[in-house]
Amino acid sequence: MNRFRTLLASGVSMLLFATVGHAATFNVSLNGPNESPPNASTGKGSGSVEFDPVQHYLRVNFTFSGLTGTTTASHIHCCVAPNGTAGVATAVPTFAGFPLGVTSGSYSAVFDTTLASTWNPAFITANGGTTAGAEARLAAGLAAGQAYLNVHTSAFGGGEIRGFLAPDVSIPTLSDWALGLLAAVLALTAWAALRTRTT
Repeated sequence: MNRFRTLLASGVSMLLFATVGHAATFNVSLNGPNESPPNASTGKGSGSVEFDPVQHYLRVNFTFSGLTGTTTASHIHCCVAPNGTAGVATAVPTFAGFPLGVTSGSYSAVFDTTLASTWNPAFITANGGTTAGAEARLAAGLAAGQAYLNVHTSAFGGGEIRGFLAPDVSIPTLSDWALGLLAAVLALTAWAALRTRTT
């Protein structure tokens, strides 16, 4: 019976970690009025950033179009309240492989957040001198709504379109609910088995 309880407790723990250990997703809508100072660019963009400080990755996906100038750089800035400006957190001068010299396009990449090349060296230095410190600071900035995605162009060197990253508030999928329910059922079963055993 002890072995059964140990296995059951391990299974419940693993299921609970699975239900709470998902990466956080942040959505973004980019435009000129979101810049600081705001501008009248007709450019627009949208996308998402997925960040997992446990699995150590940052996934960036977005599209953009209608820019006034041609692209010169793009990156994530952190950490400042909306309407403010902050230094670049991710690689400089731009995301690796970001399309330069265009007025529209898309970008998708996954970065290993344990690698120094993922980060702006100044952001690492300002956050304890380690990639772990940079990762923790970006996680806190994202959670607080203090990080933004920016696209810089030849017409707007300081940034033509940007958007603050906001947590995705999508309704959990059926599989998320089912996994949570299974974890709860197993926990109740273990509790009932232990209670029966002690009476």
